[in-house]
Amino acid sequence: VAKAPDGNGGLYSALKSSKLFEDMATRGIKYIDCYGVDNALVRVADPTFLGYFIDKGVSAGAKVVRKAYPQEKVGVFVRRGKGGPLTVVEYSELDPSLASAINQETGRLRFCWSNVCLHMFTLDFLNQVANGLEKDSVYHLAEKKIPSIHGQTVGFKLEQFIFDAFPYAPSTALFEVLREEEFAPVKNANGSNFDTPDSARLLVLRLHTRWVIAAGGFLTHSVPLYATGVEVSPLCSYAGENLEAICRGRTFHAPCEIGF
Repeated sequence: VAKAPDGNGGLYSALKSSKLFEDMATRGIKYIDCYGVDNALVRVADPTFLGYFIDKGVSAGAKVVRKAYPQEKVGVFVRRGKGGPLTVVEYSELDPSLASAINQETGRLRFCWSNVCLHMFTLDFLNQVANGLEKDSVYHLAEKKIPSIHGQTVGFKLEQFIFDAFPYAPSTALFEVLREEEFAPVKNANGSNFDTPDSARLLVLRLHTRWVIAAGGFLTHSVPLYATGVEVSPLCSYAGENLEAICRGRTFHAPCEIGF
């Protein structure tokens, strides 16, 4: 019998069986920030997102970016039925005609809010999710290469995803962020056309370069600027703030790291 992990949605049952829900409640934790994609630009525990989440008084929240093109391999947020809950439809489960459908009022894709797996939940809500997923046996069918006595073979596995929590939420808030500031995924090995470690590294360098210039700094470079940049230590700045004292009037030669 071939066995495999149950997907990142197995997190909820793991939190329940390990009694971590009770442990967090004992320590006074009310909100949980989570991300489930290798993302070099993720802002862990973003105070702006947390404040928005608390202000809205919702059970679940998600950062979203606008979908780049119809066939982009990202899930999208949809509302199931009139007045129904917000939920995520994975790209592999979305009909191509719906993926390309245009909203005639806005001119944008009808389903344009990409799920980039940057979520926030209340602790009480996640307790309910763990019980609901266990009771309802929610699974997604995924085609995978599975080892067998005859070598690698194509098979199917049942997975749960982190976003399976959203249909259980009585209220959900979406928070749009800029892709170039918060989404640099790593999904493929270097040498692929997109979403590689190298492409993510460049996105970090470009963002931090913009921070330095906005703070009054200057850059010199011996290679094209699109292929290089600077990296700002997280000990100096979380999201580009408080850099004036370090950068104003100074010249940095890219590539370099800016620290204290």
